[in-house]
Amino acid sequence: MFEGRLLAIAISNAAALPMQPAGQIEAITGQGLRGDRYAEKKGTFTRGEIQPSQQVTLIESEAIEAAVRDAKLNITHLDTRRNLLTKGVPLNHLVGQTFAIGQVTLRGVKLCEPCGHLEKLTCQGIEKTLRHRGGLRAEIIEGGTLRVGDTIRPAAE
Repeated sequence: MFEGRLLAIAISNAAALPMQPAGQIEAITGQGLRGDRYAEKKGTFTRGEIQPSQQVTLIESEAIEAAVRDAKLNITHLDTRRNLLTKGVPLNHLVGQTFAIGQVTLRGVKLCEPCGHLEKLTCQGIEKTLRHRGGLRAEIIEGGTLRVGDTIRPAAE
């Protein structure tokens, strides 16, 4: 069992544009976050239908802190291009699991490993540094409003 927190929300309305912070956002079942590039089918890797793995991405604040400490990278949540920043949530263990952020229910689809595209948009070394701690790709099972400060916990079965 775990209980964590949603520390930050960010979206970008088109591929390669900077991420913009938000205090709250609507999570749309089967689609993504309102206004985000993938929900709007404007993402770099969008092809046809919105895939479950493209709906929302999460990263642990602890992973960013480790990257800053271990690799001396000067990165923030926005640099990772992940939508949601968490604290106290074991994201790597949530692949195939259902969990809740406030009133929204998500299912972990797969790890969100960093890629060369991320490194091209940010800084050299980020791909290697975030390997295996780059976060989680998740599907929105039950939508609603996500708010900074929401509790993150396993979904009630």
